[in-house]
Amino acid sequence: MVLLAVAALVLAYALAFSRGRRAVPKVVAHGARRLTELERRRLAVFLGEEQTAADGPLRALAYLVLRVPVGLLGGVILLLITYGMVAGTMLAWSWWVTGEYLDGIPPSPLIVVYTAVFGLVLLFVAVQGLVGVVALERTVARRCLGPSPLEEYERRITQLSLTRAQVVDAVDDERRRIERDLHDGVQQRLVALGMLIGRARRAGDPERSAELLRQAHEESRHALEDLREVTWRVYPAALDGEGLRAALETVAERSPVPVTIAYDVPSRPPHAVETAAYFVICEAVTNAAKHSGARHVHVRVAARGTMIGVRIEDDGTGGADPFGGGLAGLARRVAALDGTFGLDSPPGGPTVISADLPCG
Repeated sequence: MVLLAVAALVLAYALAFSRGRRAVPKVVAHGARRLTELERRRLAVFLGEEQTAADGPLRALAYLVLRVPVGLLGGVILLLITYGMVAGTMLAWSWWVTGEYLDGIPPSPLIVVYTAVFGLVLLFVAVQGLVGVVALERTVARRCLGPSPLEEYERRITQLSLTRAQVVDAVDDERRRIERDLHDGVQQRLVALGMLIGRARRAGDPERSAELLRQAHEESRHALEDLREVTWRVYPAALDGEGLRAALETVAERSPVPVTIAYDVPSRPPHAVETAAYFVICEAVTNAAKHSGARHVHVRVAARGTMIGVRIEDDGTGGADPFGGGLAGLARRVAALDGTFGLDSPPGGPTVISADLPCG
């Protein structure tokens, strides 16, 4: 209120002698920004309301103008609550401790009950008023300190455009990975299989032909294993059938390092969320086994309200690159679902990969 009173005088003087200029004086703008920043910190500490600073001195002044009646109303309610508590304490003290009764007559039980009930009702009304003031204060902060609806729409459009492009890149990266797996694994084994069968057909010695056919049979078995590995990495069948928990148990069984899974999701998440969570965990476990030298991996999947939280921690050497192809692809996959992806991998470990996926 003091700042606004001074600002009104300074603005009136500035407008009277501005000669057509309508700029807010620097001293008013600086004071409004400083006080608004203090208000933003207070909201974050006491109400848990995270808001950005006001964009420009006019929005800061508008917030401070609206903040005055809200603050006065809250102060009045707090004074009433304090007065009621002090009066009730003094009344109870005089009745049951000092014995100083009104007109020397002790109160009847009916008067005591009536006074207690009436005081509790007033306390309830005052507390509800305080809750209303808190809600009103949050609304004022969001309107004046938060982004405008147009800015929010523009930010959302930019985010959706970016995540759409990232999804396309992630799909292309996945296709290239599948092509490499098929070319370097299955295709090479099939070529070797064809060569062995051809040599067996041209061999004149039955024993030599039988040996080549045995090698061809062994090579076909390896080719089938590689093909199953590729298809499993593309999309596991268990994810459609039994769900995420069964698919994660398969990941733990196939991992070369021990994996502990803690699964605490009461109901089955949406299909897109299950898929994203599965690939985050699968890629994190694969990286821990291949690159970090980890001896153990802990996986936790838990429901938190409308979110599914995924956390993977290994005891490896750390130093994971967040811009690497695998982790960057995971971040894009999570962002496409409006989720958040985090990586903490200091040198020496441990490496912690986390993802929060909305289910609403």
